[in-house]
Amino acid sequence: MASAATSADVRVRFCPSPTGNPHVGLVRTALFNWAFARHHQGTLVFRIEDTDAARDSEESYRQLLDSLRWLGLDWDEGPEVGGPHAPYRQSERMGIYADVAARLKEAGHAYDCYCTNEELEERRAEARAAGRPSGYDGRCRTLTEEQVAAYRAEGRPSIVRFRMPDRTLTFTDLVRGELTFTPENVPDFGIVRANGAPLYTLVNPVDDALMGITHVLRGEDLLSSTPRQIALYEALIELGVAQAVPRFGHLPYVMGEGNKKLSKRDPESSLNLYRERGFLPEGLLNYLSLLGWSYSADQDVFTVAEMVERFDITGVNANPARFDLKKAEAINADHIRRLDPKAFADACRPWLQAPHAPWRPEEFDEAAWQAIAPHAQTRLTVLSDITANVDFLFLPEPVRDEASWAKAMKEGSADLLRTAREKLDAADWSSPESLKEAVLAAGEAHGLKLGKAQAPVRVAVTGRTVGLPLFESLQVLGRDRTLARIDAALARLAD
Repeated sequence: MASAATSADVRVRFCPSPTGNPHVGLVRTALFNWAFARHHQGTLVFRIEDTDAARDSEESYRQLLDSLRWLGLDWDEGPEVGGPHAPYRQSERMGIYADVAARLKEAGHAYDCYCTNEELEERRAEARAAGRPSGYDGRCRTLTEEQVAAYRAEGRPSIVRFRMPDRTLTFTDLVRGELTFTPENVPDFGIVRANGAPLYTLVNPVDDALMGITHVLRGEDLLSSTPRQIALYEALIELGVAQAVPRFGHLPYVMGEGNKKLSKRDPESSLNLYRERGFLPEGLLNYLSLLGWSYSADQDVFTVAEMVERFDITGVNANPARFDLKKAEAINADHIRRLDPKAFADACRPWLQAPHAPWRPEEFDEAAWQAIAPHAQTRLTVLSDITANVDFLFLPEPVRDEASWAKAMKEGSADLLRTAREKLDAADWSSPESLKEAVLAAGEAHGLKLGKAQAPVRVAVTGRTVGLPLFESLQVLGRDRTLARIDAALARLAD
């Protein structure tokens, strides 16, 4: 399929509302806009849609900025960066919207509507009963001056409606192909509330026009508003506010459990969840890019730079994309393996410190961490897993998992541990292989293979049946602490 753009003239925008915590669907939209801009050496405009004072919050605004920076999704124009079209918060652009609304009315593209909510609902019900479209019926389109004066004398509030053209609108969606909307299915729509506050239907097209946006890449849920926006753009072009109608591409839904759209209420939708669990930004972005797009038929793991090199919006699939947490974790694990060892050790730092770490700061041993880190890197799915995997190194005693203890400490375990202690005491501790041979010899003395023999040793020393490679762990822990823990386990078995 042909590319949707061919030059650095590409200008896209990401314009979230600062309400609640960022969610993965929002991030997927930001990622696709960012990748599209970077692929075409274009411009990403970050704009804040904060005209709803009742729902918007400064805390959410700050979270948005922090989240994008954590992910590495930078912007070329917008908050804290600036640009030629500032300000980039819609709450600071109210005068612009009021001016454009007035000009639309003056040119006959918009009009005052005095219909009450009760009247609108009554007429919608009648239309539905008659099998007609139930959108606005145009009642106030052709009011006389006398009718307007009467409504005003009555004290009726009015909104401003945009006058849709009485013709079929067709456009080519970059994801879905050619789409057509007939006039009866796209009625006149409100652009300014009765209190004078501008609506989304006005502010976003106006900002897109004034900021020279060439491509609008957004969620499928906004598809039904696209013919309205195209008609508004055409009016803005006539007024000299816009230069052209941008191209639209509507991204597929992200689905959760039960074939339902993933909503903000779904726990797995929260970006904070993945950040707190220790997803790598690149691992999370890799997975989110697969929600509607494919790098290649045989490769799911790739870098952000590799994504940018290949990404184009025309490659996005129109079908809904299912969010699969297990696959997200698997891809993140692959990215953990790809890290440079030093980068991995540094990335784990937050989970080796308060409030995540159960040990005191003075109990942390940097040399032990550096020694065990390469072995931990091959085992983690998310970075937060590191805390439980290495706590045996830094706590005075291992965290005893009773289920693990019951599973490993069978009849004869005490005899095995005594033999293992003897063999380990005599072993060469400069090599994990010699420690393995010591435990293997202890197992053979009791008719056990290595797998059965090492289970009681692992639980005695680390407190758990699973974890990092055992013999490398023993070497890092050291002879004295290892033997002391085996002694403690023997004492418990003797009780």
